[in-house]
Amino acid sequence: MSPPGGNVDRPWCAKYPPFVPHDLEIPDISLPELLERSVLQWGERDAIIFYGKRTTYRELWEGSGRIAAGFRRHGLQQGDRVALYLPNCPAYPLAFFGALRAGLSVVQVSPLYIGQDLVRLLRLVRPEAVVTLEVHHPQLAAVASEVGVPREFVARLKDFYPAPRRWFVNLYLRRGGHSTAFPTGPAVRPFRDLLRPGTPPKVTTEPASDVAVFQYTGGTTGTPKAAMLTHRNLVANALQCRAWFGIQPPGTGSALVAIPLFHIYALTVGMNYPLSEGATMILQIRPDVEELLRLIDRYHPTEFPGVPALYQAINVNPRTPKFDVRSVKVCVSGSAPLPVEVARRFEQLTGGYLVEGYGLTEASPVTHANPIRGEVRLGSIGLPLPLTEQKVVDLETGSRELGVGEDGELCVRGPQVMAGYYRETEETREVLRDGWLHTGDIGHLDADGYAYIIDRKKDMIDVGGLKVYPREVEEVLYQHPAVREAAVAGVPDPVLGEVIHAFVVKEPGRPVSESELIDFVRARIAHYKAPRVVEFREKLPRSPIQKVLRRALREDPGSVPAPSSPTLPPPEVDRSSSFDGPTSTGGRAR
Repeated sequence: MSPPGGNVDRPWCAKYPPFVPHDLEIPDISLPELLERSVLQWGERDAIIFYGKRTTYRELWEGSGRIAAGFRRHGLQQGDRVALYLPNCPAYPLAFFGALRAGLSVVQVSPLYIGQDLVRLLRLVRPEAVVTLEVHHPQLAAVASEVGVPREFVARLKDFYPAPRRWFVNLYLRRGGHSTAFPTGPAVRPFRDLLRPGTPPKVTTEPASDVAVFQYTGGTTGTPKAAMLTHRNLVANALQCRAWFGIQPPGTGSALVAIPLFHIYALTVGMNYPLSEGATMILQIRPDVEELLRLIDRYHPTEFPGVPALYQAINVNPRTPKFDVRSVKVCVSGSAPLPVEVARRFEQLTGGYLVEGYGLTEASPVTHANPIRGEVRLGSIGLPLPLTEQKVVDLETGSRELGVGEDGELCVRGPQVMAGYYRETEETREVLRDGWLHTGDIGHLDADGYAYIIDRKKDMIDVGGLKVYPREVEEVLYQHPAVREAAVAGVPDPVLGEVIHAFVVKEPGRPVSESELIDFVRARIAHYKAPRVVEFREKLPRSPIQKVLRRALREDPGSVPAPSSPTLPPPEVDRSSSFDGPTSTGGRAR
C-alpha cells in the first residue's frame, strides 16, 4: 500500500537510509496472526525472558490459546472488553493475545492507578473482566462496587518466576506491606483457571474495523478518552517500526522492555514490533536502574526502547562501568525531549545508536523518527515512517496547508491512525479530518521533510515521559478545605524534563503545610501526578478574562525547584501516548 502521490509528494523518502523501504505492504491480518507468523518461523526461540523464566514462541502461542478458551468458558463473548491491570510480567502478553484470540478487545489500564483514576477509566469503557495480580487487587477491590466489574482474574506474581525464586518474591511482597493471601470475592477467579487445557475459539476478525485495543489518552482537553486502535492500526505500526529500526537480522535480536506495556509506546515498540521479527522480550517489572544494568549484563539485549530519564539515569549511575552494556545496538527514545548530551553519552557507553521519535496514542503511536545510520538533525523529530504522510496547516482554520519553514499544526495520515475515540463523536470529528490526524502540536517542516515541533497546543506536563494534565491535579487540590485557589504547572527539571509545581492560595484561617497537600494528592491519584513543590501565593496571575496564566507561573524564576536527584519516575503512564508530545534531538550525522 502506498500513500497517494507516491514519492513525488514525499520528498523525505530521499533521506531514508538504504535499508528502509519507501513503501510497505501491510497484510490484512489480525495481531494474533502476526504473532502466529513468528511462531511458525521461530517456534522454539525464546519469546519472553522474565528474571530467568523463559517462554518460547510456541509456549506463548499455546498459552494464549488456552486463555482464549478460558475467557469463552467464563462467559465472555466476541466483542466484549477485557482490562489488563498489570505491570510487565508474562501474564501481560499471555492475556493480551489470549483476549484477542477470543475475539475480545483489550483495555489498557495502569496498574498503579487508584481511586478516582481507576474508577474514571473503568467506567468509561465498562470491561466485562479485569486481569490483575494479587498485589494490585486491593486497589481494584476498593472501587469494584462503584464500577461493577463482573469478573476479576487474579494471578500470583510468584508463579511467573523460576521455582527457586518464588519464595523470595513472597518475602519481598510481605516486607513491602503486601498480602500474599489470594483474594476472595464473588467476582474473583484465579488466573490459572484460564490456563486450563482448552481449544481456542474460531473467530473471524476484520482487521480494518475491529478494535484490538482501547488506549486511554487525554486528547486535546485532558479529559480521559479511549482511542480505538484496530488490528490493522497496530499491525501496520509494528511493521513500520520493524522497517525503520530493524537493523538486526530477523530471529536474532532481543529487546529489554523496562517501559510499561500498558503504555502504547511499549505496546508497539517493546512488544508487537519485537515479536513480529522473532526477537526475545526481556521483561523488567519496573525500571530500577541497578536491576536494569544487571539484566543488560546478563541477557545482552540488542534493542532497548526507553525514555530520556532512563538513559540519563544509566549515564550518571556510578556503577554503570561495572556492567557490560555493549550489546545494545538500537535504542529509540520517546515521551520527552532527548538532550543531545544524553544521547551522545549513552552512545559512547553502549556503542549503539540512540535516536528519537515522535508519535501519539491516536497513531498507535509512532509517526516520526530520526534515522538509524542516517542524518539526525538538530531540533528535529525526524522523518515520517514509511506509509506516513505529513503536512502543516494554519492554526486559524486548520485547513490551509503551509509551506516550508512556516509554523502551524502538524497533521499526519497513515494506516496507523486510530478509528476514533470511543463514544466521542465530536472529539473524533475535531482531530480526524479527511483522514488527517491533527496532532495538536505546533511546528514546521524543512525542505527535506524533517519535522520540527516548537510548541504544543495541549497544556500537559511531561514528568520523565509520563503525561499529567494540570486540571486533574487541580481538581484534587480543590477538594482540600484549606485550598481556595490552585493552579498547577510544569517547571524545568534537568533529569525528568519537567516536574509538577502547584501554586495555592489558602482559605483564610485554615492552616495547611506543603507536605500535607502533597500527601493529600498522593493519596487520591497516581503518585507521579502529585506536586514536587507546593508554593503558597497571595493571588494567582490571571488574564483579563480571569483565566489563570500558567505560562506566567512556569516562567517565574522564583517558582523553579532545586534540581532533582537522578531517580526514575514510577513505571506508570497517564496519557498513554508513546512518544506523546514534542521531542527534539541533536544533530548527529552517521
